[in-house]
Amino acid sequence: MSRFKPQDNLLGQANSFMEVLEQVSQIAPLNKPVLVIGERGTGKELIAARLHFLSHRWEQNYVKLNCAALNDSLLESELFGYEAGAFTGAAKRREGRFEYADNGTMFLDELANTSALVQEKLLRVIEYGEFERVGGTRTVKVDVRLVAATNEDLPTLAEQGEFRADLLDRLAFDVITIPPLRHRQEDIMMLAEHFAINMARELEMELFSGFTAKAKKTLMEYEWPGNVRELKNVIERAVYRNNPNLPVHDIVVNPFLSEFRPQTRTRAPASSETINAAAQRSAPIDNNNLLDAIGQNGDEAITTGLASSKEQVFNFPIDLKEQSQDFEIHMLNSALKDAQFNQKKTAEKLSLTYHQLRGYLKKYNLLDKTDE
Repeated sequence: MSRFKPQDNLLGQANSFMEVLEQVSQIAPLNKPVLVIGERGTGKELIAARLHFLSHRWEQNYVKLNCAALNDSLLESELFGYEAGAFTGAAKRREGRFEYADNGTMFLDELANTSALVQEKLLRVIEYGEFERVGGTRTVKVDVRLVAATNEDLPTLAEQGEFRADLLDRLAFDVITIPPLRHRQEDIMMLAEHFAINMARELEMELFSGFTAKAKKTLMEYEWPGNVRELKNVIERAVYRNNPNLPVHDIVVNPFLSEFRPQTRTRAPASSETINAAAQRSAPIDNNNLLDAIGQNGDEAITTGLASSKEQVFNFPIDLKEQSQDFEIHMLNSALKDAQFNQKKTAEKLSLTYHQLRGYLKKYNLLDKTDE
């Protein structure tokens, strides 16, 4: 439970972002549920807090909970409370988050992770403003404005029976979709300078000397799959590592990159060099092997390679499993890039269901590259 603080502001001047703020201003005064959609790191929680602060409930409690942080039974107890004796260890009655949020706003993040039971109780709270505590029979009445957020494709989940369609209908009185940072190019340097100045102040530096042209180029050309949150981390790291008397020159996007990085059993996304090396190990005749074509020519070779793969001749023995994995990783990376790292679009490009794609991404440790 917390009260929203006005200093938790949102920065940006891109038209798509300004439209979001305008939409927030319009819907905030209404006592209607709102669904906030956006990739990880886009600021869904800040938008939810802004909805509360601009509403007539701004002086009341703003209660928030990440639904992915608790298992189903704990989440139900945390949201709706429980009666004494409801389960082992429940010595006395406990009020839930909805009771704390009475007359205020409840923000539920990662809504797609809720169970069918919790979704049913949420629907009842939205429609009738009432529920029963776990293990109880007495109806509890509350007046709570619900704001929910997710980075999942809820309409598709509803079609697949994995999310209640009636709850989605009630939540979607209005849907606020936050644009990813890669579609807010004019905001990147504004945000970078804001984060840099704040970090310089935290480090008690006399001033922030700015960015070099090389640093600006790096920031503007990167696609920012982690969005504003990732940008903040990158900028703060660059400022603290930099000579305080010089402009920031080196931008380290991935702090894990090192020649001394330990090797694990988990397969990392394969580079073109890795794929090419795997192709060479297979010693194909006339250098016409599919993996070799991918390694040398990139994405454009995929279609040609697939068309001619039936005619390939290989020198055995080869590691079929390893080469198949390298090919799948390359195909996934190519489709992700072509779909701008949107999971739903990537699945369509590969003729997979959303959950099949998620399985592949998890298998090859590629989830952190998407709009998860």
